[in-house]
This record gives sequence, C-alpha cells and structure tokens, in this order.
Amino acid sequence: MNLPVPLYIGLRYLRARHRHRFISFISLVSTLGIALGLTAVIAVMSVMNGFHTEIRDRLLGMVSHISISEPDRKLQDWRGLAEQLTQYPEVVASAPFIEGQGMLLYRDRVSGVGLRGMLPTLESEASRIAQHMTRGTLDRLEPGAYRIVLGDELARHLNVRVGDQVTLIVPRAASTIAGLLPKFRRFEVVGIFDLDMRSYDRHLALVHLEDARQALALGEGEVGGLKVRLQDLFKAPWLADRFREELDGRYWVLDWSDLDNGFFKAIQMEKTMLFLLLMLIVLVAAFNIISALLMTVLEKRADIAVLRTLGMTQRGTLQVFLLQGLTIGLGGTALGVGGGVALSYNLQVVVGMIEKAFSFKIFSPEVYYISEIPSQLLWGDVAIAAVASILLSVIAAVYPARKALQVMPAEVLRYE
Repeated sequence: MNLPVPLYIGLRYLRARHRHRFISFISLVSTLGIALGLTAVIAVMSVMNGFHTEIRDRLLGMVSHISISEPDRKLQDWRGLAEQLTQYPEVVASAPFIEGQGMLLYRDRVSGVGLRGMLPTLESEASRIAQHMTRGTLDRLEPGAYRIVLGDELARHLNVRVGDQVTLIVPRAASTIAGLLPKFRRFEVVGIFDLDMRSYDRHLALVHLEDARQALALGEGEVGGLKVRLQDLFKAPWLADRFREELDGRYWVLDWSDLDNGFFKAIQMEKTMLFLLLMLIVLVAAFNIISALLMTVLEKRADIAVLRTLGMTQRGTLQVFLLQGLTIGLGGTALGVGGGVALSYNLQVVVGMIEKAFSFKIFSPEVYYISEIPSQLLWGDVAIAAVASILLSVIAAVYPARKALQVMPAEVLRYE
C-alpha cells in the first residue's frame, strides 16, 4: 500500500517490538479508554434524551400546548373563542377546563386532590387522558350525575373501586344555621386512569365541567380557561405570540414552555453537565496517549535523527506523531460509537438483566415520574461526542510531537 511517509511511520511506531511492547500496551489501553468513555457518553445522552422526550410527552398529554384565560381566571365566551381558533390550521383541538383544589373522603381515608372539570368529548381530542383509562371511560361523566374519575394511585390510597361513593370537600364556605361550613358533595367513581406519573395518578380527579362549576361556585357559562392542542408542539411559543396579537391582549395566553420552562431547562442543563463530566473519561484516556507518545519519542530518538538527516522536515516529523495520536483516537472513537449505539438500542434488555440480577429498580416512578429507562439516540449527539473525542486525541499528541522536534540529529547520532 502506498501510504504517505508520516502515516506509514506513525503506524509502524504503534507496533513496538521486543522489550518495548509496553508502549503498544499503553496505546491499546488508550484506545480502549476512549472507547469506554465514548460508549458511556452516548448511552447516557440517549437516556437523557429519552427521559426528556418521555416526560415532555406525558406532561403535555395532560397540560395544554397553549392555555388561554382571562385576567380574572374566569373565561366567559369560551365557545366563541374556540370557534375563532379553528381558523388556524396548526390547531388540532381545543377544550374548556375548570381547575380547583379539594379533598376526597372515603370512609376513614382522606386525600387532597387537584380537581379538574372538563367536557369528555372535547377533552379526548385535546389530551391523551382517554388513552390511559384502565377502568371505565370518560363518557360516563355526565352533567348533573356527579361522577368522578380518579388516578390509579389515588384510588389505591383511598381504597376505592369503580362504583364506590366518595365525598368531595371544596374550600368554598357555605352559610348555614351552624355557621360557615365547607361544601360537601358525593360523587360516584366511574373510572380510573393510569398515566404512570405519580404527580397525576396520585393527586388528580376528573369531573364533568358542569359539576365542577357547581362545586366551585362559578357563574353560568364560566370556565377556568381553554386548552389548545397543536399539531406541532414546538410551534407553541410562536403561535402563542400570534394569539396575543390577534386577540388584542384581552386574554392571558401561555404556552407549555411558559408553564414548565424551568423544569425542561433543568433537564437540559443536567444533560449538558453529564456530557461534560463523562467526557472526562475520554480526557483521562487522552493523557494515556501523551504517555504512550512520549515513550515512543524517547525510544525512537535515533530513528528521528536518521529521518531528519535523510531530509524529513520538521513538519513531517510533527505529522508522524500527530497522525499516531489521531490513529489511536479514531480507533477508540469507532469502537466507542459502535458500543454506544448498540447499548442505546438495547438498553432495556441490559437494564432488565441488571435489575433482575441485583433485585432493585434503577428508575423509581416516585422520583423520576416513569418506571422504565427510556432511550432515544440522536445522531447529532453521537457526532458531537465523536468529534470531541478525536479532537482530544489530536490535542494530546501535540506535546509529544513538539518534543520530537527538539531532537538534535547531530547530538543523538554522535553516540550511535
């Protein structure tokens, strides 16, 4: 093979012979270190991407992509507003909602809940709650029937089943002969949903819009706001600005990034910090490259001197060791990318084996909202990690290469 002279010499130096095999061993360790670090980086980034996507999709399956309300949080003409929104092709559906706080009582058990009133037909189009019903259906919620749908964990906490009667207590004082008392209303449990997210499964209760209006003492036709679902949720900030302009500032318009911006920014910051920390593994492997190349320079001083006397330029000498470091980096990067991609695509299998072997749950749903480790491989992240790995390898080779330039042929060959 007709390889460039610097590349040919650099590859030969990677295969040290006889008593200098230790240099080859260090080069191998450097390659494996880069591969291991890059595998960890790609796998962890895939987990963070999957975690972010899973949480975002689950949260946005329940909250609005865009929420519209009036300044006093009581929207009057929601039907006219919903009709006005149909002119936007980006809007998939819209649904009114009423939100409040209360307590549910069943026998000797009690729990605080977030009460949400909605219209079952419109809610099924504007959110994914209907897809997560494990018992019953949202259609059982009818106006004036005082029926309720609970989250799975909330139902288990209260020890209720479909068909049981629970008592809803809302903080709206009612004047009676005995004085001011909170309002009580009995509801029949007609359904249970399971989002696999503790914040909703443990604390959310759904009722019909009219029943929520009665329980929370709202006026006729009043709702808390209008939730809007879009075809592309990433257009929500742009559409929210457009709604504010075209609605003449009469309404409060918030998109999902306003409602949960801090949470998603925290996840993104965590992903960035994990990337930087895990790249330290690659950096440690790069230090091994420095050691291997420095030892090569010391071993090959005579060879370098001969090559210089035969006409090799300083640039050619520099290229020998830079290409040697680049070769180590490319080998480790190729192995790391292959291992990281394979691990990302088979993460559930690997995690399942670990959990079964050590009898513990890596992702607790009480802490992370989800019970399984998600994985989403983004090739952009793979490319960034791979380029960073190669750059670190080349940078690590700069110092040994400059040391090779300091070899003085006349002084070295005087004793040969």
